[in-house]
Amino acid sequence: MFKNKTLLITGGTGSFGNAVLNYFVQSKIKEIRVFSRDEKKQEDMRINHKDDKINFIIGDVRDYQSISNAMSGVDYVFHAAALKQVPSCEFFPTEAIKTNILGAENVLEAAANNNVKKVIVLSTDKAVYPINTMGISKAMMEKLAVSKARDSRVINNKAVICATRYGNVMCSRGSIIPLFIKQIKEGKDLTITNPKMTRFMMSLADSVNLVLFAFKNANPGDIFVQKSPATTIETLAKALLELFNANNKIKIIGARHGEKMYESLCAKEEMSKADDLGSFFRIPADFRDLNYTKYLKKDGPKLQEKEYNSDNTKRLNVKELKHLLLTLDDVKEELRKNSN
Repeated sequence: MFKNKTLLITGGTGSFGNAVLNYFVQSKIKEIRVFSRDEKKQEDMRINHKDDKINFIIGDVRDYQSISNAMSGVDYVFHAAALKQVPSCEFFPTEAIKTNILGAENVLEAAANNNVKKVIVLSTDKAVYPINTMGISKAMMEKLAVSKARDSRVINNKAVICATRYGNVMCSRGSIIPLFIKQIKEGKDLTITNPKMTRFMMSLADSVNLVLFAFKNANPGDIFVQKSPATTIETLAKALLELFNANNKIKIIGARHGEKMYESLCAKEEMSKADDLGSFFRIPADFRDLNYTKYLKKDGPKLQEKEYNSDNTKRLNVKELKHLLLTLDDVKEELRKNSN
């Protein structure tokens, strides 16, 4: 599917962009365009890969012309550029709007105008029943993607625009695992917001697999969710302490701005219509038009009693979580450094 094709990754210097790049650089893809505003990270990636099929482009999704220019001749787009830190989005909501909503609209509009065949936007569990700015802005991004999937330019081009939702991607930039490891190595207390708080656990490899699954199986407007295990924040801290043979204390600091006790990947309303695809859920778009009287039915979909969230999915204990952590390259590297 990717042979002799051109792929653009927005936010391509982030954790997901690096993981996707490592996957596709080994493939027969013709060109990978890494689009971001971070010239230092682009330079580091350029030096690390030294591959002519990678094309680095400085730009910002907030600027329509820069993303449109970068999309000329592109076949596929993975849209990962976003402001992702919950507290910073809470303090600077306008900046989240500019990147996560208006920036996403720029990407989608540029894709429609440049006849891109497939666009996958990356969303988050925080977009389901959102209570914080980051989640609200990502929920709006999903709505923009579904709306653009209905656009006549996109339909006439037989293009597909869809979305993927992620839980916590382990060892991604700014996530809790690198913070805990840093605190362990520095001999500091491990700071936990709430020990009973639960979060989905996904690896970077999982995030790439979810995008690839969506790429292969999406209909216009679909949202894809990968079934994932979860754990409490306290269990995660204990697992890392055992792995590093450390005895740091755990310090409870209370929930930060905009945090939930658990996250949801699929709302009750979405579970009523979701397709169970084994390891994934597909949430199909509603492609009815505004004339609802044409679609009247005696019985609507039966509302599910439960959403799919980090409190009712499989819960990992310390032993299971240690096994999962040992599959992560970053954790293995930190353990190697620690042993030396």
